[in-house]
Amino acid sequence: MAQPVRGTQSLVGQMGWVWGRPWLVAIEVAWRWFFGVPLLVAGFVVVRHILKLETLEASGLADLDTRSPWIMSQQLMRAWALYRPSLVGSILAIAPAAGVAWIMASCVGRAALFNRIEPKMKFHPFKLLLLQAAHCLLAVLVFLGWASCLGSLAAHTITLDAEPDLIGFAVGAIFYSLGFFTLWALVSWPVNLAPVLALYERRSPWSALRASLLPGRALASKLIEINLVMGIVTLALIVLAMVLSAAPLPFSDELGPDALHGIGALAVLFYVLASDYFQVVRLKSFVEFSREFRGAGL
Repeated sequence: MAQPVRGTQSLVGQMGWVWGRPWLVAIEVAWRWFFGVPLLVAGFVVVRHILKLETLEASGLADLDTRSPWIMSQQLMRAWALYRPSLVGSILAIAPAAGVAWIMASCVGRAALFNRIEPKMKFHPFKLLLLQAAHCLLAVLVFLGWASCLGSLAAHTITLDAEPDLIGFAVGAIFYSLGFFTLWALVSWPVNLAPVLALYERRSPWSALRASLLPGRALASKLIEINLVMGIVTLALIVLAMVLSAAPLPFSDELGPDALHGIGALAVLFYVLASDYFQVVRLKSFVEFSREFRGAGL
């Protein structure tokens, strides 16, 4: 009797399948950049406006004392106190429109992607509106939890009236970041599965969301395993991009700042493209396991 295939054992085959169909990654990149580029431009305009009102010289950021972590942390705290009202107000003003734009762009992009992965999964972007909104809400809740923990950590380790515990903050920040990253991998698989079920089994958004929460133990274990592995891959890509951008630093005098900025931009581009590629691999795996364990849909 054949042994059951683990979720991770199927990834190599899915990676090869996606690699041979680069237009799938192009769809994922296109909708993300269609949303991301205008958001970056809007963020740049907002930051430039804030810096016109409160310059780097006025905040002290132009004269950071990098030789003294204590003094530098105090300078950063004073600058944050100065910029925080404007930054928070701008984020709260932009966030609702950005959320709606992400939901709409992801609906069209994911509907097109699923139709290319499996042509019988018809192009229904409006069916995915509610499901992508649920995905966005869950991501915001996890992010707010992470930010709240980091804020509490900073309040206990970095103060103006005592020497900052920078090592304690760094260790705590790494711990919280890895913890919430793992939490996201553990809780996000239902919102990734729901669009598959909506198109695969011709379900309504509400029905697909309910079914994704209780897909069966066998399917759930495979999807959790895939999600955790993809989370580890994402962390590895982040570390690799950081190494690629930092490797030329010892040769900064010979290369010059322009070359370093170019290498940094290439490292970011590498991460973005690789991350989108593995996201398509994740979705293809979800489709295949849904076909295997819930094969009545198609």
